[in-house]
Amino acid sequence: MRKQYLKPKVLILHGWGGSDAPHWQNGLAKQLASDGYPVFFPQLPHRDNPTLDEWMNVLDEIVLEFAPNIIVCHSLANILLFHYLSKNSGLSFDKILLVAPPASDRENPEIASFFPFEVPAINATEKLLVASTNDKYASSVDAITMAMNAGCEVHIVEDGGHINSESGFGDWDFAYDWIVA
Repeated sequence: MRKQYLKPKVLILHGWGGSDAPHWQNGLAKQLASDGYPVFFPQLPHRDNPTLDEWMNVLDEIVLEFAPNIIVCHSLANILLFHYLSKNSGLSFDKILLVAPPASDRENPEIASFFPFEVPAINATEKLLVASTNDKYASSVDAITMAMNAGCEVHIVEDGGHINSESGFGDWDFAYDWIVA
């Protein structure tokens, strides 16, 4: 018998190199769990030298077993999700939050298997792409184009860098507030 939850299940996917504390995803997972949300924040394999095929296989297992209602992605996890949803177009979610997706591999051989990619139309009741005016991995124009292709709302953060702990996002109430709204 499948366990019933009163609150939606939240899957948080880190990008290249992970999202260890003090990254906002780490804090978000802890805050949601302490508020009674079923949260899964897996450490994807070989996070410093990932391959698309390996991460896709793991994501497929997670979606089948955990069956998330909400997905939160940071950085390379967005590209993973774009590939996954392109192959599984029938999937639907309550909310998807895409944060700081990179526009290209920017000549990083460690993540080359994720590129190129196409942005699929995303089937979710609410979907938001958040980017920054000065992210070294994607311009705000790149982000707006991705959001339009995905059918997402877009929110641009002024001088937010890559929206990670290195750019001052150790705690980020915005993500929590958007999820629980």
